[in-house]
Amino acid sequence: MILFFKTQSKSVIATEADHKLTDDEVSELCWLYGDATLLKDEKLDGYYVGPRREMITPWSTNAVEITQNMGFKGISRIEEYFPVDSKDADHDPMLQRMYDGLDQKIFTVDHEPEPIKHVDDIEKYNEEEGLALSEDEIAYLHKIEKENGRPLTDSEIFGFAQINSEHCRHKIFGGQFIIDGKPMESSLFNLIKKTTKEHPNKILSAYADNVAFAQGPVIEQFAPADQSTADYFRIKDIESVISLKAETHNFPTTVEPFNGAATGTGGEIRDRMGGGTGSWPIAGTAVYMTSYPRLDGGRKWEDVLPVRKWLYQSPEQILIKASNGASDFGNKFGQPLITGSLLTFEHQENGEKYAYDKVIMLAGGVGYGTKRDCLKKEPQKGNKVVVVGGDNYRIGLGGGSVSSVDTGRYSNGIELNAVQRANPEMQKRDYNLVRALTEEDSNPVVSIHDHGSAGHLNCLSELVGECGGSIDMTKLPIGDKTLSAKEIIANESQERMGILIDEKYLDHVKKIADRERAPMYVVGETTGDAHFSFVQGDGKRPFDLDVAQMFGHTPKTVMKDETVERHYANVEYDPANIDEYLNNVLQLEAVACKDWLTNKVDRSVTGKVARQQCQGQIQLPLSDCGVVALDYRGKAGIATALGHAPQVGLANPAAGSVMSVAESLTNIVWAPLADGMKSLSLSANWMWPCRSQKGEDARLYTAVKALSDFCIAIGVNVPTGKDSLSLSQQYPNGEKIISPGTVIVTSGGEVSDIRKVVSPVLVNDKNSSLYHIDFSFDSQRLGGSAFAQSLGKVGDDVPTVKNPDYFVDCFNAIQELVNRGWIMAGHDISAGGLITTLLEMCFANTDGGINVNLHDLDSTDIIKTLFAENPGVVIQVSDKHKDELKKFLDEAGVGFAKIGYPVPSSREITVVNYGYEHSFDIDALRDVWYKTSYLLDEKQSFNGMARKRFLNYKKQPIEMKFHPSFKGSFKSYGISPDRRKPSGVKAAIIREKGTNGEREMAYSLYLAGFDVKDVMMTDLISGRETLEDINMIVFCGGFSNSDVLGSAKGWAGAFLYNPKAKEALDKFYSREDTLSLGICNGCQLMIELNLINPDHTHRAHLTHNVSRKFESSFLGVTIPQNNSVMFGSLSGDKLGLWVAHGEGRFYLPEPEDHYNVIAKYNYAEYPGNPNGSDYNVAGICSADGRHLAMMPHLERAIFPWQQAWYPHDHIDDDVTPWIEAFVNARKWIEKTMK
Repeated sequence: MILFFKTQSKSVIATEADHKLTDDEVSELCWLYGDATLLKDEKLDGYYVGPRREMITPWSTNAVEITQNMGFKGISRIEEYFPVDSKDADHDPMLQRMYDGLDQKIFTVDHEPEPIKHVDDIEKYNEEEGLALSEDEIAYLHKIEKENGRPLTDSEIFGFAQINSEHCRHKIFGGQFIIDGKPMESSLFNLIKKTTKEHPNKILSAYADNVAFAQGPVIEQFAPADQSTADYFRIKDIESVISLKAETHNFPTTVEPFNGAATGTGGEIRDRMGGGTGSWPIAGTAVYMTSYPRLDGGRKWEDVLPVRKWLYQSPEQILIKASNGASDFGNKFGQPLITGSLLTFEHQENGEKYAYDKVIMLAGGVGYGTKRDCLKKEPQKGNKVVVVGGDNYRIGLGGGSVSSVDTGRYSNGIELNAVQRANPEMQKRDYNLVRALTEEDSNPVVSIHDHGSAGHLNCLSELVGECGGSIDMTKLPIGDKTLSAKEIIANESQERMGILIDEKYLDHVKKIADRERAPMYVVGETTGDAHFSFVQGDGKRPFDLDVAQMFGHTPKTVMKDETVERHYANVEYDPANIDEYLNNVLQLEAVACKDWLTNKVDRSVTGKVARQQCQGQIQLPLSDCGVVALDYRGKAGIATALGHAPQVGLANPAAGSVMSVAESLTNIVWAPLADGMKSLSLSANWMWPCRSQKGEDARLYTAVKALSDFCIAIGVNVPTGKDSLSLSQQYPNGEKIISPGTVIVTSGGEVSDIRKVVSPVLVNDKNSSLYHIDFSFDSQRLGGSAFAQSLGKVGDDVPTVKNPDYFVDCFNAIQELVNRGWIMAGHDISAGGLITTLLEMCFANTDGGINVNLHDLDSTDIIKTLFAENPGVVIQVSDKHKDELKKFLDEAGVGFAKIGYPVPSSREITVVNYGYEHSFDIDALRDVWYKTSYLLDEKQSFNGMARKRFLNYKKQPIEMKFHPSFKGSFKSYGISPDRRKPSGVKAAIIREKGTNGEREMAYSLYLAGFDVKDVMMTDLISGRETLEDINMIVFCGGFSNSDVLGSAKGWAGAFLYNPKAKEALDKFYSREDTLSLGICNGCQLMIELNLINPDHTHRAHLTHNVSRKFESSFLGVTIPQNNSVMFGSLSGDKLGLWVAHGEGRFYLPEPEDHYNVIAKYNYAEYPGNPNGSDYNVAGICSADGRHLAMMPHLERAIFPWQQAWYPHDHIDDDVTPWIEAFVNARKWIEKTMK
């Protein structure tokens, strides 16, 4: 039966149960649904928008699990429906449908599982199912039919098409190219592999796995000793490896951008999870490329092509939804997104139309693991095949095939079937299991692989390899009972991992999985006969082939093409219009402020982020280099950066490749790399419209060869990457729009000291100078630039790097200056040219300008000088080093020009050049630069908050003031990161499924002198943990249960409705020798459980941020006078820390003096008050000062390197004042224990 509950917000929650609920059960559900009311009717009239009946949403999966954790049995599905006025009301047809009334059949799907089909006509089946099989592949399948003496099944043909699709097998990159009638010597893949063969540098694993590994340093592993139960954290040294990966999800993002980008992000994270025998993702990157969003009138460059009737979503919708999807996945999984890029582009010339109608969405990232685990082991007969993760649904069917052709080639139905759904909280559970196994002294994993394209078939067949295996289909978890065998085998339901484990370790692995609530299924075993099969309960085998037959030996792909010379008109300009030109350039999405992207994505989770996008007192996204620490020692780390130049590539594909590498390297050069350029490895991701028009395949070959040659010349390798070679979109009227051939280069490498990373923000020191260093050894050229784009042009005259050796000399020189600490600020020259670089160096400051003299650049063309995008950098160096700097650069053979100096009293950039003089108003141009972000933010923020952000961002600089006794040293607090002996003062971090901030909290407690125990809710519910010997508990941040039914609601239910957990909590709070802390999601839990002010008549609540979106920022708070154990000594301080939450708005119904307020945001207005909290409150405490609930993350701000801005005169501090709160807690307990 289906019960309907009406919520306080008037939505209806439909709940399917297999029995009549008791009054108590109804009451508990009413509480869970936010004081909802059970409706007596079995049918509701009116129009409602809700999920498609065929698709059980991730929201439902989490909601059902919440009820199970509360002790309910028999509830199978829960969905939410929203009343609307008419059947024409706006909704997302990709994910939702319109219901004319709600009844008992809203979850009913009238569909029986289809039987196994034996296919007699493969050619017909290929077209009907959209499999994109070639004639050669069809001939090969006919050959297998003859070998096996039977027709192939639908599962076998469908599965073969997926695992042998261009998307999965990269046949073009491994194929033979014949250009202008001449066979090319190397395949594209061999050209890329050559880079690692010539310069292996630190690479340990390349091309053999879904991720590349390079040798890393010895680091500290901070983890619980035994993760099969509640246990204490310990530190041990490990020999690390560094991982690098980037993946595109272009087709799914074009069709359904939120889930397309979310699952792309999740899949890339799983690639790093599944490297070797398991590894640890730590930070992500993202790139979005679309056609013009047309946000504002008067942007003439957007008129180069007429607006199309978009196939699925408009560019504006894609930008918002895709970035929401990628951000949401990282936020909920617990991966910070620390660097990214954005490009919009359309062009028409020579009768050809170029635009990113088929979009690019790239998800990338870095991670690490142990050297012990960086290679997979060989499967042995009898190994058990384990699947971890969620159920099978009719999701993502045919994604590999459909992704391998032009979007729009097949029917909407086929393309929609290939779209996926995301459940990041499930993936976090999978990861917790993988993390636990890889952190053990002995890792039981033989091999591990993620589920992606082609689902179980691709994952499990690659897992067993040539050993072969048999899969028992009755053991696979089925969420949709109407799935056919084909759909079970090949669906792409996300958040699943395949693991190969020796049978003797199964019980131990299952114990950890159960503790983490990671669904685990033993579904088969390796057979040793090189045969792979799926077996139904009735013994029938819908898939039954030799491993060699599956992966095929079809003829090598042959790509024949001709070189086509295309020319693009160069730009024409008048220097008198420089202000208009600059205004236009600064509004291009590629150049403009990216705050609309950074303000909604977590950039601090893990507590290991040392450099993310936002910089300076005003916190603007200016940094193109992301850096994370490898451990909490805060020295060794990983840097990553991006580069691309598709407009340059249109005019000259070789130059486009070189410029993409160059940009990535001039972005990453600001991090001190352990072995300079030899520390770096690159991922090259190729997105190209192959076979779309004459000359494109030849251009691809030229581009790949140029990148290979340049990387070999400069000594770096490309051990990983991906290709997506169907980058075009076909419309129903036959029109085809081609996306520009694009290579995105992601660089990554080991950092020797994360505290030395250079910021792009100018230091207002008049006794310093700015120097221009050109890396290109080329004339200044405007082709392919943002300037050209703003005039609707591309231009033939494009820059490149003329001398690779000189480029290396420049790179190495900057690296040496970074290591010496001479560079006060530094920024690359790329999109927008030199003038944009100089402006951006000033934007994040409240004061200061620059006097610029360009005479030494020896160019009289002011437009070229200011807008050319030749690779190069601008550095700020103290004048005390000017003589040494000149000597050093001269000896290094690196040319440079002093181009200016800061003017602290000014707010202008004054440019002088050969009699030319012009002043640029920094603050006015900053608003121009910010405007595009504001226009996009308007599409994602509610209640006018985008406008408020635009008005206030420059009026709310971070301010810090420390109490006079603060010394900033470990010694002054009596603590040491070298401590290894127990202190006897015991704290426990308590987490639920979806918690993601537990490790940084545990380390903060550990550093302050606590022995820290890891406690999962399953430990409390089972009675394994009682908290009886614990002195302090901390409820950690994250997204417990994905915030379904309200933040921390499900977590609270697990405490309230499980007797053992409730007893443990009640007993803990009844003691007078205890302390507790709740941060973010933990704060929400403490408020929901009414642990702070239980005597208040009117209860406090935490509600959605006033912007109705996730807010991420580094901002200032003030600590008022208070009696808190933790914060009392910090009274009067103004400190900086991170916020990262979606429901952090304190609703405080009583007068302010009724609350023990321990932290207030420095500004009353948004975004300084990021959520609209009453009285600007960031945290409150119990009346006796012992129990504290706070939304911002102090545990991510205990070290200066974790903070996005920190006073320069304290930059050498070991710790920030936030560590004092934890030390105070330990000292109070020590005193109480005596």
